[in-house]
Amino acid sequence: MLQGVLGKMLGFLGCTVQYGCIAHCAFEYLGEIVVCSGPSMEPTIRSYDVVISENLSRHFYSIQKGDIVIAKSPNDPRTNICKRVIGLEGDKVCVSDPSDLLKKHSYVPKGHVWLEGDNLKNSTDSRCYGPVPYALIRGRIFLKIWPLKAFGFLQDSPNSRIPRDNKVND
Repeated sequence: MLQGVLGKMLGFLGCTVQYGCIAHCAFEYLGEIVVCSGPSMEPTIRSYDVVISENLSRHFYSIQKGDIVIAKSPNDPRTNICKRVIGLEGDKVCVSDPSDLLKKHSYVPKGHVWLEGDNLKNSTDSRCYGPVPYALIRGRIFLKIWPLKAFGFLQDSPNSRIPRDNKVND
């Protein structure tokens, strides 16, 4: 009897570990459902909007300017941030606030991206903490699923901060 109970417990434990591994791989490499919070991406994404992120773009280095990504915060690695990619490595980006009269520009270093929120007046982003290492990107958001009236693919940036191709020639 003890052998039967022990066998069932080990079988259950084995199944739990297998499903845990499958879930980990799915969330790490395929994607996940994310509930967003904070005003930095308004009006594109509002607090408590539910979105789906996919992680394959990150692994295949196919993040593009204009994509909205989930990344680990450079200031607090326990926190995820949701921002739009404004510049890729080698791009010239405006590092000033929109209200500044004198505009300052900088280049995004190799292995980094420049992230900004769509709500420029209420966003802590690369203008505060600088270029973000590509390795901190967790996934690319591609679909909003809640609220239902806003269901669909995400819209383009409501501001004109995404520069055209202006790479540094090596």
